[in-house]
Amino acid sequence: MDIAIIGAGYVGLVTAGGLTNLGHRVSVGEVDANRVERLRAGEVPIYEQGLADLLGRAQERDQISYHDSNLEAVKGCRFVFLCLPTPEGDGGRADLSYIHTVIDELANEVEDDALFVIKSTVPPGTSIWLRKRLADLGSPGRIVSHPEFLREGRAVEDFLEPDRLVVGSFDAADADAVAGLYRNIDTTVIKTDPTSAEMIKYASNSYLAARLTFVNTLANVCEAVGADVLDVLNGMGLDHRIGPHFLQPGPGYGGSCFPKDTIALIAVAEDAGYDFDLLRSVIKADGEQRRRVAEKVRQAAGGGLRGRRVAMWGIAFKAGTDDVRESPALRIAALLQEEGAEVVAYDPEAKSEFVRNASSPVAAAQGADVLLVTTEWPEFSTVDMNEVAAAMKGHRVVDARNLLDPAAVRASGLDYWGLGRPGV
Repeated sequence: MDIAIIGAGYVGLVTAGGLTNLGHRVSVGEVDANRVERLRAGEVPIYEQGLADLLGRAQERDQISYHDSNLEAVKGCRFVFLCLPTPEGDGGRADLSYIHTVIDELANEVEDDALFVIKSTVPPGTSIWLRKRLADLGSPGRIVSHPEFLREGRAVEDFLEPDRLVVGSFDAADADAVAGLYRNIDTTVIKTDPTSAEMIKYASNSYLAARLTFVNTLANVCEAVGADVLDVLNGMGLDHRIGPHFLQPGPGYGGSCFPKDTIALIAVAEDAGYDFDLLRSVIKADGEQRRRVAEKVRQAAGGGLRGRRVAMWGIAFKAGTDDVRESPALRIAALLQEEGAEVVAYDPEAKSEFVRNASSPVAAAQGADVLLVTTEWPEFSTVDMNEVAAAMKGHRVVDARNLLDPAAVRASGLDYWGLGRPGV
């Protein structure tokens, strides 16, 4: 099939690569002409394992094209995937202006049987509004909600081996048409109405944010009472009703989805007359987690941060990506800097202008009073801690991911402070 994808961002490029891998022909529309030129030259502007290979093979087979004109991209395409940003707007509500602009632009430029497939995260009820807008414009296009569930760092895997596909449509034939694009993938397909499909996306992200926050809060309680949170979570995770996934303490959630989607769902509920106080508590506790990590660093530095140097391992919001959007590492760095600390960071893929970037983990530790681990890159667990100890000025390691081996850290002469591990 010929498929247009509007938006060459994270979701758009992974979707493009995945669809070409399934044998489809894809044309990508992107308003950033510079990004289009980079993509045409074979340069992938984001780091995601396996994505460059997918897009490279698609180019070699002439299955993909890139356009700085959306009108060019949709020519001859029955399916028009909208992979556009929906950033946080007024009052936490999703800003749908990018989607509205593109719908107005393309409403009467698509094929007579065209389906606008909404991959962007949009509030429940958006598809109803978009269908009315298309009708008001006299467009032949129809709306299908088809939310994405891609984990950064494992997005290609998630596309090719999804837990489920969710398709929300006003007409069963439209849902069948979209689901048919994935006929070579063996997974559960949930066909529902568009509003329910939109809610599935918000509900999934908000639940995962709540689960992560519960684990972080539990680690704080374990630390207070003298329990080892890793043993506690292992015991919890073996219960089949709970399972082991998303049971790892950390410095808080981040990225492009959880922070904005939790706030947006509160606004959705508020507009419908319901106060989602539980989710408000999740957001509050998540902010508190970053403050607690910053306080650990302050205590590790001797009770004050002015004039202290903190080595930070990791600035991406999670391992496997170069994405620093809403990164808990950078939020913690800002808290440390507010108290007068200098932050020197190393990350294998990510960079930021808000901290001093070092060339290696050991280089980041040079002259540091405290070492703080904020992103769970596997390579950090293989660093020679003797070299780190020799480079540091101080002697304390705050492991906000419980990634390092406490025994190896202590064998190097350094003190180890984890999360929820007071007896380690």
